Amino acid sequence: MSAEEPGPRKPESGAKPGSGASKAAESSGVDLARVALRAAREAARARGDVARQKKQARRGGGLRSGARADGRDPMALGAAINRLINERGWETPAAVGGVMGRWPQIVGEDLAKHCVPQRYDEDERVLSVSCDSTAWATQLRLLAPTLVARLNEDLGHGTVRLIKVNGPAGPARRYGPLRAPGSSGPGDTYG
Repeated sequence: MSAEEPGPRKPESGAKPGSGASKAAESSGVDLARVALRAAREAARARGDVARQKKQARRGGGLRSGARADGRDPMALGAAINRLINERGWETPAAVGGVMGRWPQIVGEDLAKHCVPQRYDEDERVLSVSCDSTAWATQLRLLAPTLVARLNEDLGHGTVRLIKVNGPAGPARRYGPLRAPGSSGPGDTYG
């Protein structure tokens, strides 16, 4: 091992190797590294664009078509989407969206018929799922730790920390059997 290669990480003072504090530091470090890498790539691309524009100005012209590839060349749709996802930092939401599309394969056909993923909160890493009955909501609450582990296998460690289970919504509240159409209740009869 040379002096430049990092050795095995030692836990910070006061943190045990298996504690949650070191896991939180790792995930924030990975996120910071992604942000720094994206910023470095954008800065390098900007430097390259400026140099190319100066070179074209010296040659006496604006944009010209040439034999080499540049940013104006057509590209495949899949490559364009992947580039957009990487530039915008949408890797995690796109991966979770893929999981929502494969929900029946992940949780099973029976559970998928009654429980549907609604949304993913990237900041809190919470997946909200709605169920069509309280019995299925209870079943999903019991299976939630297993599903979190299975989803993190698919998406990467720590992507989903919690599954929030919502039961069925109750009927709209009605104020009484004798209601005038368009009224907001008994309060609007007095003015």
